[in-house]
Amino acid sequence: MAQPQPAAVRGTMRAKPRRPAFFYRHMGRVSPGVAGTLMILLAFGLVMLFSASYATGYYRFGDSYHYILPQACYALVGTAVMFFVSFVDYHWLRRWAWALYLVTLLLLVVVLFMEPIHGHRRWINIKHLPTVQVSEIAKFSMILTVAHLMDKHRARTRSFLYGVVMPVAAVLPFWILILPETHYSAIILTICILATMMWAGGTGIGWFGLGIGGLGAAVAVVLATGQDYVDQRFAILRDPFADVLGSTMQTAQSLYAVGSGGWFGLGIGNGMQKHLWLPEATNDFIFSILCEELGFVGAMVCILLFGALILQGILIAVRAPDRFGMLLAVGITAQIGWQVLFNIAVVTNTVPNTGISLPFFSSGGTSLLMLLAQMGVLFSVSRAGNEYQERLRRFAQQERERQGQEPPGGRPKG
Repeated sequence: MAQPQPAAVRGTMRAKPRRPAFFYRHMGRVSPGVAGTLMILLAFGLVMLFSASYATGYYRFGDSYHYILPQACYALVGTAVMFFVSFVDYHWLRRWAWALYLVTLLLLVVVLFMEPIHGHRRWINIKHLPTVQVSEIAKFSMILTVAHLMDKHRARTRSFLYGVVMPVAAVLPFWILILPETHYSAIILTICILATMMWAGGTGIGWFGLGIGGLGAAVAVVLATGQDYVDQRFAILRDPFADVLGSTMQTAQSLYAVGSGGWFGLGIGNGMQKHLWLPEATNDFIFSILCEELGFVGAMVCILLFGALILQGILIAVRAPDRFGMLLAVGITAQIGWQVLFNIAVVTNTVPNTGISLPFFSSGGTSLLMLLAQMGVLFSVSRAGNEYQERLRRFAQQERERQGQEPPGGRPKG
């Protein structure tokens, strides 16, 4: 995916090898399309979160702003972090890939000893401090580590050892530690991100198919260990209205919300399901509220905005000046794409109900902050790619000017 470099440019770049600086020495611009699309999605998400959460906040906490105020603060801080990170040379992050990897493993162990929230140990929950969902950090740590390994061993990724075993072995400790959290959706999501990066990283097609088959079998075994939980989820998928006041309430109310929106919806703020009918209306099922209040048209606008962001992420990966930048961009874009796909599939009862949030919309400070920081890394790759393309343009222009100054018949001998 990363574009080949002309010999003259490669020679110039190899003449003075150096350690990457913290900030870019020669900085390109962020592609305005991806920045604009992201800011529209972020504003859209905050509006929808306030609409979906004010009733729940008032009924449960006596404060209609209980959800939106922290989320708006995280959005402001995250936006500042995003633009700061966009000025950081993404190669510098590579030096800290293993440090972040080890810290993430440590945090995943710490999570297992925390007090459970909603019956699950998925958060670092310290009194008077914001909760931290470590699986969100693990997603980026995985992307950074796999990008580093597949670039470092790029000449051998077509083999089974380096194309399949190496990236899977790097992520396996994360899966082992996330498994006791019963956070199956995080495991499935990271498998999809990893598969996308392996495909983009040049894993041999045959080995890639074998690896995906093996991962699928492993997921089946893992799911089988939680048989009662899995059976219940598939039972809800088969008949979401079997127990609308009990086990199938969430999925049934979600479908009621989606279906009642019609073409143009009931209007922002006018939905009914958020009045404690639909569980997790502020988080995993916020897309249901969007469908109810903005209808099919509003839902399509949301999907198209995400599609535009994903497409621009792919273009950034294609224009990346090197393989490492390409793999980072692919991993971050894949995370957003798979997460949106799974969230909408759950909301519409297309796949079994799992806890996957909608990026930039769902309530959750750790998720929003990490997503915006990762978008900063994507912007950093965009800056590097645009600066590289500009250097290529200047080089081509100089070559045309030089050739135009040469006399007919070429340079004189002498």
